Amino acid sequence: MRRRQFLAAIGAGTAAGAIAKPAVAQSMPEIKWRLTSSFPKSLDIMYGASDTLSKFVAEATDDQFQIQPFAAGEITPGMQAIEAVSNNTVEMCHTVANYFVGKDPTFALFGGAPFGLNARQQDAWLRDREGLKLLNEFAKKFELYALVGGNTGTQMGGWFRKEIKEVADLNGLKFRVGAWAGRIVQRLGGMPQQTSGGDIYSALEKSAIDAAEWVGPYDDEKLALYKVAKYYYYPGWEGGTALHFFINRTKWAELPKNYQIIVAAAAAHVSANVQAKYDARNPEALRRLIAAGTQLRPFTQPVMEAAYKASNEVNGETSAANADFKKIYESLTTFRNEQYLWWQIADYTFDNFMIRNRPHG
Repeated sequence: MRRRQFLAAIGAGTAAGAIAKPAVAQSMPEIKWRLTSSFPKSLDIMYGASDTLSKFVAEATDDQFQIQPFAAGEITPGMQAIEAVSNNTVEMCHTVANYFVGKDPTFALFGGAPFGLNARQQDAWLRDREGLKLLNEFAKKFELYALVGGNTGTQMGGWFRKEIKEVADLNGLKFRVGAWAGRIVQRLGGMPQQTSGGDIYSALEKSAIDAAEWVGPYDDEKLALYKVAKYYYYPGWEGGTALHFFINRTKWAELPKNYQIIVAAAAAHVSANVQAKYDARNPEALRRLIAAGTQLRPFTQPVMEAAYKASNEVNGETSAANADFKKIYESLTTFRNEQYLWWQIADYTFDNFMIRNRPHG
């Protein structure tokens, strides 16, 4: 009797196993995606974000879900990454939303609008307030689903071949700058230029442009911009530039729920990594740049105030003409103002004290 019961139990276990295997296979189907980055491989933090996400997803799914990353230009130009996702040429991309203000200026508010939020404030608005929800409501128009994919932190103002002492020095200046910040430059008399990261050095060297901003010391050193422009200005007008993974909305909806959770977890892991790497590596890179002859300069108060005024004018005019922009800009600025009530008591006061009391030399 016991033997018959034992054999019956084995049979039942075998049957259960036979049923379980297809269920597991169904929840872990084999899927292959392509991811186009807006960045060249030489920019290892930004391009590396795509590589890190790909490895995370593969390992979490026993290689059942594979996302193959491609650098800018391998499938599509970096500045056209969102179009490639929107039309399903690729399933996803890693990029900066404000590259695509030509499609709709509202994109600028999610990438790092000039005089908007700093990096931590952006992360808080996107994750714990309505920022990411607003982005995904807006992104439906372009068949996109968005996940936060990192932040560069506060950027530098850029590399200039001549000193900028007053607003008049911007007149006629051919300045490679982010698309939305370019509207500020234009209002101040400059001539904004759109140049991809890999082409900035050549454009400066050939005098096709007079100045260029990119990110900060670590990435700017990799592009060797200090070799073709002497003056390095700070601060940038972007308190932080958020990066995003944009996914084709239909492809996202088709993913099993567990795969969606894995991709979201991978993006969150990448996001923390990107910010940490820039914070750790920028000080070392800045020291090397100065040792190589870079002339560090602050933008004067009149230049900063003129840029801030121009930014408010551009945003006000755009809000009057674009309902999406107005709704999201109001959310962002309300959150910014609340944040600085706290920031002036906490972070700013502490950081200011520590900077004044740090060891020198």
